[in-house]
Amino acid sequence: MKKILILLIIAASSMSAQVKLNKFKYVIVPEKLDAFNKPDKYQTSSLIKFLFKKNGYKVFLSGDELPEELANNRCLASYVGLIDKSNMFSTKLNLELKDCANTQLYTFQQGKSKFKDYKKSYHEAIRNSFKSLKNFKHNYKTKTIVKEATITKATPEKIVPVVKEEQKVTSTVKNSTVKNTNATTLYAQPNSNGYQLVNTKPEIVFQVLKTQYPSLYIIKDKNGILIKKENGFWEAQYYNNDKLITKSYQLKF
Repeated sequence: MKKILILLIIAASSMSAQVKLNKFKYVIVPEKLDAFNKPDKYQTSSLIKFLFKKNGYKVFLSGDELPEELANNRCLASYVGLIDKSNMFSTKLNLELKDCANTQLYTFQQGKSKFKDYKKSYHEAIRNSFKSLKNFKHNYKTKTIVKEATITKATPEKIVPVVKEEQKVTSTVKNSTVKNTNATTLYAQPNSNGYQLVNTKPEIVFQVLKTQYPSLYIIKDKNGILIKKENGFWEAQYYNNDKLITKSYQLKF
């Protein structure tokens, strides 16, 4: 009975993970994994890409030329990480998948190897970790993915006056509880973690934090994101009094 219960829990966990992964059309593998000091060290990134492709996923290395829809919306992909727990006696690692807001989606089983040759050892451990997906069948269905982020507060930096005139262009905003028909121009002033976006008064409208994706920023203090859209404009999505606010902006860097 106990064994049956454990198997049911494992099966439920596996189904939940597959539902999460099916929300993403693509997989992106970093050319340089955090565990290593060089791109594709021991050909680990190349192997991971090969294994995902073999399992039916649309997968790219981070340096590959991406499809236009993915280049314009990185949230269509999940992102691979490698957690290295190796010691002097053996190689131990876990692969993991995160979304564009760096939220963990799934952690693979631990892969192990005792080969003394580093390349052979990492390859065997990666293949063993990848066995977690052996029963998964990728079945992506088109769905809008909106991510939230919890941000810590920070003191605003000094505003640099902006002398350029503010421009407004007509823009249609969809799927928002609050509509905004104008894309206001904001000017990006760099700071240590990203940018402060100011208008022509000048006053700070947003402070945004960099992510590893150039088309996605996290908005401080507003529980939201700033994402680049296909039309070249940037869309801010955040919550105000439990209502989703979606506004379009033109950014000048």
